[in-house]
Amino acid sequence: MPNILIIEDDTAFCQMLQKFLTRKGYNVDTSYTAPEAKLKIKETDFDVILTDLRLPDYDGIQLLTEIKAKKSKAQVVLMTGYAEVGTAVKAMKQGAYDYISKPFTPDDIVKVVESALNVSNVEAQPVNNTHKQSKTFDDNLSVSYTKGAVVSGVSEASKTLEEYIKLVAPTNMSVLITGESGTGKEVTAKAIHDNSARSNYKFVAVDCGAIPKELAASEFFGHIKGSFTGAISDKIGNFEAANKGTLFLDEVGNLSYDNQVHLLRALQERKIKRVGSTTEVDVDVRIITATNEDLNDAVDNGTFREDLYHRLNEFSIQIPSLEERFEDLMLFADRFLGEANENLKKNVHGFSTEVWDAFQNYQWPGNLRELKNVIKRAVLLTTGDEILLNALPKEVVNPSAKDSVVENFSKAEFEKERILKALKKTNFNKSKAAKLLQVTRKTLYNKINHYKLDL
Repeated sequence: MPNILIIEDDTAFCQMLQKFLTRKGYNVDTSYTAPEAKLKIKETDFDVILTDLRLPDYDGIQLLTEIKAKKSKAQVVLMTGYAEVGTAVKAMKQGAYDYISKPFTPDDIVKVVESALNVSNVEAQPVNNTHKQSKTFDDNLSVSYTKGAVVSGVSEASKTLEEYIKLVAPTNMSVLITGESGTGKEVTAKAIHDNSARSNYKFVAVDCGAIPKELAASEFFGHIKGSFTGAISDKIGNFEAANKGTLFLDEVGNLSYDNQVHLLRALQERKIKRVGSTTEVDVDVRIITATNEDLNDAVDNGTFREDLYHRLNEFSIQIPSLEERFEDLMLFADRFLGEANENLKKNVHGFSTEVWDAFQNYQWPGNLRELKNVIKRAVLLTTGDEILLNALPKEVVNPSAKDSVVENFSKAEFEKERILKALKKTNFNKSKAAKLLQVTRKTLYNKINHYKLDL
């Protein structure tokens, strides 16, 4: 029977969690202080240790380090308040198995414990086992760097996005991805490809907005030598290059009406002709398209063909803005910090408290692309271990100065607006809204009463 230790200074919560896990068939011990926990860890081999990240008498990260040094096989799961997610991410890099944000449901904690126990069982197998299933944060980062995988977020918007990707990836359905500029539409398209049966073949990305109208047919279908001025040799088009794989057409709404006709014909017949050739070539491609425009409006205005729209939109995915998944800001920032360190050959460890405050007060109109660029620039300018406020662009440090993006609210008006937005995004679920705002539920209620919000 697995041994579990709970380290939690809230005695009522700790006892409740102990009773629940005991009913699930685990041997559960508890400690209300770090010194007491250290003694029990020394005497007993625990399979899973659940510990509050913020203990009154000890630093949670330091405790984790000491646990892993003495009992490396124990899987440590951190229980955190939402505002501590950034610290939890750092802890995972230092050996924590996972973290779970309070408040959590009994089912949530059981899933985490079972997952941690499964990892322990796998790690107990011989070293030559090639199917080790360890789920450390660093492993996730390495996968993300090499495959451009979507960051696994904690927000409801990110979880929905991941579910849609997993749902549609194994199919051959055409997918239309919509969303604001910079939200990661190509990353999502690549994730669909990587999780499909076509993953061993090419993923070809095309920016339709960058192709001159006159050359679109050649780019899509290729051409033969001498078919037009400048065609000095035969050329394979994007459809042939992506054969058996995935063709991603970004900003598809920028295609001219004539080129829309050619694209529709290729999708319907699954055959193409190179420009200047009479020979038809069979192609087997999956089409994923993206746009930051409303193609329904374009159809109504007559600038986009309705039949092509329906052909492309067998399944649609709306990518949430960074503001809609604000809970994931720290995860994205840490991901981009790792990428910037790798690209620039640097070793910046993290962000100062002032930088985190600036990140959380900024609205990120450029979404993930803007966040990534800001962090890469900051890493380049940083000479120490962490990014400081002076490495950030002035519009991030002082967002009220950027009048074209952020209205010049007073502090009270800005806070009131943020609360209302969070409540609307969570369908007025105050617990979820509190998480989104990174405050306690009690604080949110106090703010609602203070601003006399009639809810």
